[in-house]
Amino acid sequence: MTDSTHHALSQRSSTEFRGIVSHAQLPSAATDLILLGDLTGRYATGSYSRLSSDRRSVVLRADRQGAAEHGHRITAAIACHVARAGGSIDQLTQLLLHPEHEGGRHTRHIALRSGQSRALDYIRRVWASASDAISSTRALGSRHEAYEVLAALRDRIETTPWRGERGRTALRVLRAHLNFAEIAGGPLHHASERQTAEEAGVSRTTLRVVYETVLRPRGWLQRLRVGHGREGSTWYLGDGNIPGHGDPALLSRLRSTQFPPDPALEEWTTPETATTADIDSTVLGQLMGHDAFAHHALGSAALLIISALHQHPDQTVAELVDTSSVSRATTYRTLKRLADHGLVQHTGETWTLAPRALEGFGSRHPDADKGHTSAQGWAKVAEQHGTWGIAARRKALHTAQRAAYQQALDRLADHRSRAVVIVRNGRQVLVPVPRPDEIPPTWHAPDGRVLDPLTGRPAADWRVATDGRLILITPSDQRSYDELAAAYAEALSEWESAA
Repeated sequence: MTDSTHHALSQRSSTEFRGIVSHAQLPSAATDLILLGDLTGRYATGSYSRLSSDRRSVVLRADRQGAAEHGHRITAAIACHVARAGGSIDQLTQLLLHPEHEGGRHTRHIALRSGQSRALDYIRRVWASASDAISSTRALGSRHEAYEVLAALRDRIETTPWRGERGRTALRVLRAHLNFAEIAGGPLHHASERQTAEEAGVSRTTLRVVYETVLRPRGWLQRLRVGHGREGSTWYLGDGNIPGHGDPALLSRLRSTQFPPDPALEEWTTPETATTADIDSTVLGQLMGHDAFAHHALGSAALLIISALHQHPDQTVAELVDTSSVSRATTYRTLKRLADHGLVQHTGETWTLAPRALEGFGSRHPDADKGHTSAQGWAKVAEQHGTWGIAARRKALHTAQRAAYQQALDRLADHRSRAVVIVRNGRQVLVPVPRPDEIPPTWHAPDGRVLDPLTGRPAADWRVATDGRLILITPSDQRSYDELAAAYAEALSEWESAA
């Protein structure tokens, strides 16, 4: 495309979109995406390719699924641009269904293939997802601004009370996501469940529990896209400020249960710990993956107390209850356990970290060179509690699971037949594969299912299309029966016209 043509389209887009999106003008990147489509291939990554069976090379695949995924990514990006500009779903519909807009090709193809109503339903779903994403995210203009956002988020995490065992576990998981976000350079990052579990030092079961009960309901994390294959899920870090969700949502045990409260004496009218905390999450992030801080070893309470003492040395138990958000009884019990391992020491009522407690983990105590004896190693602490090797076994299990999953994907790819196409007027036309004859009525089961003639039970992978013929539904094919039948009819029509 020449510069003059691109300039003319840009002039037309600025005039046209000013009338469609009246609240704010769309940026030039959005107008180019709507008018010209994905010229740079930014949204095509991973759509038209897959790893070969030996996992050493990339094999291109020009199938309908890849084109549909590419088109959906373009549509979702346009919806986000319109939503951030203050537009409406009606304006988005006008942009996508305009016959001259290349960015709306996927939506118009759905309307042509499955009808106008299905295309409008698709636009509504995309708009709902875009509106939700825009309402919980913010636009970042530069990498420096992104790091400022992450620094502010880290400060908010360190001053938020994480009460109870579940809250402390959620802090470890959130800190793992913050590590990934700092590497990615912004709140938007990619991470799998196994990767996060290894970073936080927890199991996948525990990880999912805190996702659903603490982090996602409280607005700390938002999953934008579920991972598939070798790609991790896409996450966005929030600020944990969701109206109507107070601190009690984080609590697995709001108050200490050492003694029951007595309402007549006005005992425990407020939570035992303060409403603010003050810890060093960097130390927590470095230590949480070690076996010494597993659930049956020192635990998450020790992580918070060590982080609080590293942030502010020389604290009393009452001060530690406030800064670490750990209950008084658990603080006493944890301090005794840490003191038995030589990790903390006290003078009177004041507690502090041992001089060389954090040596080797990127943190040094101010008194590390005063000749004090060093604390026991973390490996020895884990051995004494019987937790040594948990992280290694977890990684080995995850490695085996990844290998088994990849083998299943390879077997599925090997069984998938290659599409046969012909080129007509510079365009590829799909040749429809031979289809079985119409199945006997005795094989029909309710809800479009097919009875296996050998077992007499419904077959899980086979369905009956609207034309009464057998079709195989694979896990990667999410189209309805009407869409499959329409796709076959469209391919047959194109093939007959080309032939």
